[in-house]
Order: sequence, then structure tokens, then C-alpha cells
Amino acid sequence: MAQTQQIPVKVGEEITVEINGYATQGEGVGRYKGFTIFVPNSLDGETVLTRIEMVKKNYARGELVLVLKDAPQRVEPACSLYALCGGCQLLHLNYQGQLEFKRQRLIDVLERLGGFKGVEVHPVIGMPEPWKYRNKVQYPFAINDEGKVVIGCYQQGTHDVVDTGECLIQHDLNSRIMNRVRELTQGMGISVYDEKTGQGLLRYVLVKNGFESGEAMVVLVTSSPEFPEGKELARMLATGFPELKSVVQNINTSGGNVVLGDRNKILYGEDGIIDRLGDLEFKISATSFFQVNPAQTKILYQKALEYASLTGKERVLDAYCGVGTLTLFLAKKAKEVYGIEVIPEAIEDAEENAIRNQAKNVTFVMGATEDVLPKLVNIGIDFDVAVVDPPRSGCEERVLQTFVQVQVERIVYVSCNPSTLARDLKFLVNRGYEIKEIQPIDMFPHTYHVECVVLVSRVEG
Repeated sequence: MAQTQQIPVKVGEEITVEINGYATQGEGVGRYKGFTIFVPNSLDGETVLTRIEMVKKNYARGELVLVLKDAPQRVEPACSLYALCGGCQLLHLNYQGQLEFKRQRLIDVLERLGGFKGVEVHPVIGMPEPWKYRNKVQYPFAINDEGKVVIGCYQQGTHDVVDTGECLIQHDLNSRIMNRVRELTQGMGISVYDEKTGQGLLRYVLVKNGFESGEAMVVLVTSSPEFPEGKELARMLATGFPELKSVVQNINTSGGNVVLGDRNKILYGEDGIIDRLGDLEFKISATSFFQVNPAQTKILYQKALEYASLTGKERVLDAYCGVGTLTLFLAKKAKEVYGIEVIPEAIEDAEENAIRNQAKNVTFVMGATEDVLPKLVNIGIDFDVAVVDPPRSGCEERVLQTFVQVQVERIVYVSCNPSTLARDLKFLVNRGYEIKEIQPIDMFPHTYHVECVVLVSRVEG
């Protein structure tokens, strides 16, 4: 009978560990007497002193106490909140090191979960200046121990809110608006939601910022439709920010940690803002998705277009299309494009965006892709090229099954989650497709997230 491995560490013990790799979220990984130890904020090649915080059957997690031998890629984190805040995970690793980590993570996951070896994964396309790149911020409200209103990121692994006055990956305007929202909430005595009791009004605040247009919007998520101070708060907020074109109340009466509810009320101005990507204009509303890093989004879309290899004769599917950003880029090169999206407000924005950009060869359909796509195919609408940009959960199997059934020649898969990407690629490769190449793009510098564009082609015969 196999012997059970003895656990050589206990909580509170300090041990020395050599780090020789990374876990999924960028934590250093080492072994101590053959036992796996995860140490956040440590780097590959380092020797560290760690204090054990958690012990499980197969691994332990430790807090970094001291770096005894540091890696050449180690840098001093530029943010004073880094040790507390869970927003970034890689500020202690220089930027080139971050890009190498992300590429290797993608390769490792594809091999481990998909069984893919030797796939062409290009070097990650990074940013010349990987700071202040986010056009959207979304923070919870809370009350601190002194009874003051705080707004900011959750501390990593907890629901404790770290008050965040400035963030190095957020556009300055986002931070300035956020700080004013905090002041007004405190000054007007508006109640803040407590997730433990379910009492209080303000749950989250979102700021969306059009980098090209200069327009901004604020979304205040409330636990109740009643918001007597809402219009006055919105008016006072707008007086300090001429860029602010829209303040919207989003009503979320559900428990749990889903951020946005289904109902919106306009408190000030318009129901959304306009922004531009390249030579196209887009409307962004309170609940619709728009890529958060505009500079890298252009590169992502250029790569998706390159992989789609459109000649102007193709019928193209854009699944999970959001407000139609990529759809309209594809429409410039295709005969016709169908965009499918499950969020009603996003489809409304997408249709308005098609009119705004005079795209007459685009059809948007509302519904879940896995429901809509088979129906389109059943009425004789099939596709030469499919572009998918699914959520982190990846594609529903029925979507992939339909691609196989209609023998789509080329699939361009935009992924933000290597694990579900590996699963979906395995499904396609087992049914007559091959992976041609993968281009990772750094959409979220200083975090462990990696985005990539994959070209998948049907194997002839």
C-alpha cells in the first residue's frame, strides 16, 4: 500500500525555500522536503524565508518574510498599497519578466490541460508604457473601523476593502472621480451596503472613461430602487468634472457578489458615452462590456483580422460580440457579419454603433450564442470564418459542436483564460481542426491575466 506523504510543515513555522517556478496567479512555487509550498511575491530562482499561513493535504501556502537570494528580475513595487491590495499581483517582477511569465503560463496550461506540445506561441506583445492603461474602474463601497466611507480594491483573498485614492494602472480621471464620489457619499450621509447584514444603499461604483473622446460616465450600484439623494449627488459630481456626460443608477437587489443588476435609471445627462477605436465610434452604456485597455485592444483586433484573412467574400460570425467593437472591424473586410450577444443593452448599443459607423453588412442577434447559433445554421445561415471572444468560462460545447457540424474553415479564438482555451482547443483538434499559431497580448500589465488570439483551421479531408 502506498505511503501517505508526511506533511513536513505546520502553521506559524518559518522555513527556507528555493523557488523554482510559478503558480497560475504568479505566486512562486518551491518544495520543502518534497512538499509543495506556494509563496506569493517570490520569484523563480530566489531563495526565501517564508512563514507558513495555511497547510493542506498536498501543499502549503506561506507569507514572504525575507528574500535571502533575489532574482535579477526583482524590482521594488511602485505602489504603496501593493502589499494590501489584490488588484495587481506582479509589481515585484520587472515588465520583461512579466511578459515571459505570461507566455510560459500559456504554454504550460496548453500542454497540461490540452496535451498540446510544440504549438507556435509567439512572444507576448507588451506595452511601451504599461501604466494608467485602464479605462474602467469598478470598486465596492465599505465603512471602515472609524465609520468613514471607503472605496477601493478588495484585499487579496478577502472581502476587506482597501481604500484606494490613486491606482497606477487606472487613468488619472478615474481616480479623481472616484475620490470625489467618496467625499460626496460621506458628506451627504448616504448609507453604504454591508454584505454581511444586507443593509445600506450604495454597493459599487464604476467609472468608464473614453480615452479618445474624453467622455466619462459613473454608474452607482444600489441595493434598492429608492435613491433620494441620487440626482443631487450626480449634479454635484458633474459640476467638478466637465468630462462627465452620464451618471446612472444601477439597481441590484440580489444577494451575493454579482456587481450589476438588470435595471438602470439615468441620474444625470445621457444613458452612456461615446468612444473611438481607430476610425470607428462606439457607444458604451452602464452594463455593456468594452475592452478596458484601448491601446492593446487595437493590437488585439488587428491580429484577429490578420488571422481571419478576409477577402470581402466571407460570411463571418462574431460570437459573444458585446457592443459590436470587433464585429464592426470585421465588417470592413467581410461580405457580411453576424454578431451574437446575450446582454440586451449591449445589443442595443451594438445596433446603434452599426448605424453610427454606417455598417450596412452587419446583423446583430440577441441571445446566448449556444442557443442562437444552431438556429441560424438550421435556417441555412452558415459561416466561412468564426470569431469567438467568450467570457472566462470559455465556449459552450454546443457552439464548438456547431462549428464542427458546418465545417467552418477558420476559427479565430480570442481568450482571456488559458484553462478554458485549452479545453476548447482540445475539443476542436479532436474533431478535425489544427492550431496554426497563438499570439498572446498583454491587456492587463502587472496582473497575472493573459489574453491571446489563436488561429484554428480545419484540416482538409
